[in-house]
Amino acid sequence: MRALTILARSFAIFVPVFVVATFVTFALRSLSGLSPARIQLGEDATPEAIARVEAHWGLDRPFLAQYADWFGGVLHGRLGTSWTNGADISTLIGLGLGVSLSVATLALLIGVSAGLLLGTLAAVRRTTWIDRAVTAFVTVISVMPAFVVGILLAAVLAVGLGLFPSAGYVPPDQGVGPWLAHITLPALALSLDVIADVARQLRGSLVAAYRENYVTGALVRGLGPRRIFFKHVLRNGLGPVLATLGLKFPALVGASVVTEWIFGLQGFGRFANDSAQAGDVPAVQGVLVVSILLVVTFNLIVNLVLARVTPASGRGV
Repeated sequence: MRALTILARSFAIFVPVFVVATFVTFALRSLSGLSPARIQLGEDATPEAIARVEAHWGLDRPFLAQYADWFGGVLHGRLGTSWTNGADISTLIGLGLGVSLSVATLALLIGVSAGLLLGTLAAVRRTTWIDRAVTAFVTVISVMPAFVVGILLAAVLAVGLGLFPSAGYVPPDQGVGPWLAHITLPALALSLDVIADVARQLRGSLVAAYRENYVTGALVRGLGPRRIFFKHVLRNGLGPVLATLGLKFPALVGASVVTEWIFGLQGFGRFANDSAQAGDVPAVQGVLVVSILLVVTFNLIVNLVLARVTPASGRGV
């Protein structure tokens, strides 16, 4: 019942937010002043030629009629046609999204695993040299740009030692080993920011949880340190970490354009960048719609996990 309640609340919020966001997204074309005629015919095109091309794309129709047709296509998984090459945008985004999701998922797994380990270690050994060392390490990696880390990883592990491919992508259906080998370095480069955020959030929330009255009560009842940590402290301390991850994964998918350039990946972020530079408004609109869906979907998953893991959320805290 709790899961159903969370789903109902999430969808009640998602529907109006999605409609407003898609409306604003579609309005970008009118605000931008861009036209497929300028891309296809150049700046010297005659007004008659421009009107003919815009009529072909349906841009001579009322704005709300255009939005209704486009929104109906979005609901059926059709994101339109590219102005630059006439290709289906859903297909183009699907090709790049598979690459970015692979890298982002591995980066999230690495970041969460290492962040949980470091944050827990710092909290359990708080005020000791271990805590200070973890804090210093997390501070250093938090200020290191992903593209700098990517270049260093490619130079050392790929070019220097030959342990990983330096560029390219292999789909998982062509072999799990080659697929992992090609996404490991970009995932490592993107994971440092996740490690830093998770470690800091977890360390702070665990230290705060140790000061709560229920921990004191558990000590009075004679519970052991390990049971107190896993049964009470960790479960309640995971809340802020999970809330942070709600926005972290979509950001990894969409903000990896520089890393994709370094490792020669044709991913979602690179497609978004190329579309924006080319003035391909339908492609940019498709990217924004997919980004909205990623944010909403992942936050819904996080809310469900949060309700299951943390006892406080079940009490509405």
